Amino acid sequence: MSRSLIGGITNRVLLIIAAGLLVLSYAAAFVNPARAWYMMLPGLLFFPLALLNIFLLVWALIRRSRAFLIPLIALLPTLFFIGRNFRTGIGPEPGEAGGVPVRIVSYNVGRFRNLKDEKGTIRMKECHDSVYAFLKRTDADIICLQEYHVSDPDKLRSELESNFSGYDYDFYVYTGKYGCFGNVTLSRFPIADQGVLKFDRSSNLALFTDIKVGKEGFRLYNCHFESYNISFPGIVKGVFDRTDDVLKETEQKMKHSLSLRPEQVDKVLGHIAGCPSGTVLCGDFNDNPMSYTYQRLIRGHRDTFCEAGHGFGSTYRVLWPLLRIDYVFVPKGYDTVLHTSPKIGFSDHYPVISEFVIKTENN
Repeated sequence: MSRSLIGGITNRVLLIIAAGLLVLSYAAAFVNPARAWYMMLPGLLFFPLALLNIFLLVWALIRRSRAFLIPLIALLPTLFFIGRNFRTGIGPEPGEAGGVPVRIVSYNVGRFRNLKDEKGTIRMKECHDSVYAFLKRTDADIICLQEYHVSDPDKLRSELESNFSGYDYDFYVYTGKYGCFGNVTLSRFPIADQGVLKFDRSSNLALFTDIKVGKEGFRLYNCHFESYNISFPGIVKGVFDRTDDVLKETEQKMKHSLSLRPEQVDKVLGHIAGCPSGTVLCGDFNDNPMSYTYQRLIRGHRDTFCEAGHGFGSTYRVLWPLLRIDYVFVPKGYDTVLHTSPKIGFSDHYPVISEFVIKTENN
């Protein structure tokens, strides 16, 4: 067998493997990870897999190989999914759409534990004050916080009232040895009703809050779904040190979270089914845009990043720009006029700022 023939077969095998992995990344959005946890991996790697296939397509064209059809066919569905991860256009300027504008900030503040000094000591007070100063600068009508932490649970209400004058608020927190943590929703618009969806076998939760805007209103879900609870530096260290226990523990944690998250999504969707008004979903979903979580929650809604975002939508500092796991979803009848995610270092997450317009009867 000649070298050219062996080389041609090898090249086609590589093209088929790369194309197959990309196709699996599309399928990840429609497969429940509780049944096939490994499907999460190609979905997570959608963007680099797409880039790899683009490179292979160009390479095949340069070589004038008829095998260029393999990456070309695999890349066609990318046209429908790329906008979930990267966007080149921009939406209309705030104020252009008629109706009542609503600016919302969703931010996982990481219990205010991200800032550290040179010795590695956590500067919680400084982080806390920096987050508050940032939130005030956003001039948001609605603020949704996840992993909000207070050392003294008895001071939670007074802290919110003193730092967010003019906002009504809703919260649910779990109390532990070092204080309390949970979700907080603040609104300049009146809150008509509120409640909490607690998830089984988890300290994660979703707040639901009925917001009155003019004569109309909507139900807001401030969600924090199950995380992977893994350390990427720990995984890297385990690989280089050949520590099997670290990798096995990581696998078990991933399987656990991937089994819980679909249940949590189902609980929120079941609650939405009984809601008579429009629904806005936001928070830390702990899943990427090529995931089963995203695909289920986006039905009946619009992703504000896809409507008015620009560039990479990444909201998680680790492995930037691969991970967009924080979102704002609005009803299809609302116009999104702004979406941004400032790259500030007060948490392991970046905040998401969106502005949408609720059309009134006169528009």
